[in-house]
Amino acid sequence: MITSSANQQIKRILQLNKKARTRYEQRVFVAEGMKMCMEAPKERIEAVYVSESFAREESRLSGIRGYSYEVLSDSLFRAVSDTKTPQGILCLVRMPEYSLEDLLGPAADGEPFQMQRENRRNPHLLILEGIQDPGNLGTMIRTGEGAGATGVIMDKNTVDIFHPKTIRATMGSLYRMPFYIASDLPETILWLKGQGISMYAAHLKGELAYCQPDYRQPAGFLIGNEGNGLSPKIANLADTRIRIPMEGQVESLNAAVAAALLMYEARRQRELND
Repeated sequence: MITSSANQQIKRILQLNKKARTRYEQRVFVAEGMKMCMEAPKERIEAVYVSESFAREESRLSGIRGYSYEVLSDSLFRAVSDTKTPQGILCLVRMPEYSLEDLLGPAADGEPFQMQRENRRNPHLLILEGIQDPGNLGTMIRTGEGAGATGVIMDKNTVDIFHPKTIRATMGSLYRMPFYIASDLPETILWLKGQGISMYAAHLKGELAYCQPDYRQPAGFLIGNEGNGLSPKIANLADTRIRIPMEGQVESLNAAVAAALLMYEARRQRELND
């Protein structure tokens, strides 16, 4: 059992939890809680740690049979945990990596997107600029999976997708939802448009209500920063600006709520089309 905070494994967990730079240098992140650990692809799990109390409970320990693990003293586990009420288990997981093509689906080499539409998924993308709240990002990823989105794209100013709070908010969807961090978001959007994907910007000055456009064909939804919305540069790349009608004195919705409405409208239309 590990009892000392001077242990190198403990120091590593603390650094991975606190510093995005460390996570990306090592290409590893911390997933905490039974659900997040058990839903992680087994081949990506690098190490599992449980608390002393967890290890004493046969009913909980039986859930991780087949995994090797290290036991930490209860006080030490609380020290490395990012939650107020730790469940007593965390794991280190190697980061997945996706290309933009992974978010679109397979296509024959060299064939234009339009020529191969019948051989690939119908892209339904969420594209994020400057999202700052890790809970919002995690909720969007989880909602994206539920709504049938084929991928999430974000710029480098968006909060880290491997932030502990983001990971918890995804409730496991992080392991299944393809994502891409764009070093140049405008360039990425232009590339996607060149692949036949129509872009819809959620905007207070949208000319159409969000339920009016036809999302049955390849579509990408542009969602901006919680406080400032989309930058003019990104908004101007949209084919159509859409708005969510508001009553009373409400000006706009939470970014994750707005994203949910748009993605589920696309799902509704596509189900009708089927």
